[in-house]
Amino acid sequence: MKKNFFSLILAGASAATMLVACNDGTETTTTETKDTTTTVVEQPMTPKEEEGVMVGGAKMVASKNIVENAAGSSDHTTLVAAVKAAGLVETLSGAGPFTVFAPTNAAFEKLPAGTVDGLLQPAKKADLTKVLTYHVVPGAVMAADLKDGQKIKTVQGQELTVSIKDGTVMINGATVTTPNVVSSNGVTHVIDAVLMPK
Repeated sequence: MKKNFFSLILAGASAATMLVACNDGTETTTTETKDTTTTVVEQPMTPKEEEGVMVGGAKMVASKNIVENAAGSSDHTTLVAAVKAAGLVETLSGAGPFTVFAPTNAAFEKLPAGTVDGLLQPAKKADLTKVLTYHVVPGAVMAADLKDGQKIKTVQGQELTVSIKDGTVMINGATVTTPNVVSSNGVTHVIDAVLMPK
């Protein structure tokens, strides 16, 4: 009997609580929320900067060919002018691959006075072509591929001699100052002297 009495009291209390909760005498208001749309503006992705080697104040990159890279170097203006004078731009811009030992402007300045100007004359085009093609080897030859005492045949037909001492690579006595400048059609090694065929 006590159990039923307590159950009845509990049930009554629950009902009263529910009534109070449902109607507590306060006014109910509904709040309207505006739908806000956020506009996302897509920023263009910045392309990843291409890796390369700095030569003559310009970055030499693999997406450019040998001539395009050389044209960007302030240290190779004489070489680029010589390549143009010899009519070799198209050849050295071709598929290749080529390995070019590229003398700097300072290297050309070491030649006897008047040598460069003489070679750039239209009448000396054949001689200039001979000198320039003596700096070009078929295939892409990286510095690590070169061995001390190795002979490598040039496009001109004569050979170059490689010497390596304490990690420094030399070609016919000219020091490779910047090796492995990779282009789309080969590789260039910057050298500090002009190579003269016999």
